Amino acid sequence: MARVGGRWRVTRPWHPGLRPYLRSYAGYWEAVPSPYQVRVVPTGRAVVVISLAEPFTQVRRLGAPGAGSGRIGSLVVGLEDRPALCEHPGGQEAIRLEFTPLGAYRLFAMPMRELTNQAVELHDVLGPQAGQLVERLADIRDWSARFDLLDSVLLARLGHGPDPASEVSYAWRLLYRTGGTMPIARIAAEVGWSQGYLLRRFTEQIGMAPKTSARVLRFHRAIGLLSRGDASLAEVSTICGFYDQAHLSREFRALAGTTPGRMTSIRRTEGALAL
Repeated sequence: MARVGGRWRVTRPWHPGLRPYLRSYAGYWEAVPSPYQVRVVPTGRAVVVISLAEPFTQVRRLGAPGAGSGRIGSLVVGLEDRPALCEHPGGQEAIRLEFTPLGAYRLFAMPMRELTNQAVELHDVLGPQAGQLVERLADIRDWSARFDLLDSVLLARLGHGPDPASEVSYAWRLLYRTGGTMPIARIAAEVGWSQGYLLRRFTEQIGMAPKTSARVLRFHRAIGLLSRGDASLAEVSTICGFYDQAHLSREFRALAGTTPGRMTSIRRTEGALAL
């Protein structure tokens, strides 16, 4: 348990059965309740937020039509290729999980493209039992017991979820391990599919097309390199496969709504930029 900014954050070692599917798993609550607004940027992961207290005021996708989600509590966010603004009135207590794309496909048991750039209520994805789970978690005050309950529910659902195609799994590994720099034509050749067939199956099970996924992975890798501060913008551009520094800057504006320089100076917490 640790205090991070204005929040307390609690976690523990993940259950071995969950490790292949997870990238983050933590509970948190506000030390002093206060309204806040954050900008969420693409990470190449799907997110589940289980709200145990006050709901979000809204989640609004930047650059997309519509006024936003409106008041929303426990939610699911699919893979993203554009930023979103999240507003909360204060008094938040929640459990936040980040899943690999194929972990999310197995958990949600639905075409992942239906969740791309969407923030939807948890019960719309997991059904009526989602509301029962949220109520049970809220009634438990001990965090170890909360995690025990959630682990058992996740393991049961993952155990009965659909298996992704081995070719899609392999294609994602190739793209992820190269930070989005491997040409899509070469990936298709590696898995033995045409580019058109790879596009259809990959988008169904990952949520975004291979080319879009590569774009997000390059961006995410660039954030990591810039945050460490041991490479210049020009060097990061070359390492991450951008044409030049101007291309890197354009991608940061499109995917995060800010510049590379500002990105490294803004405080980040739980996958979001503090505004």
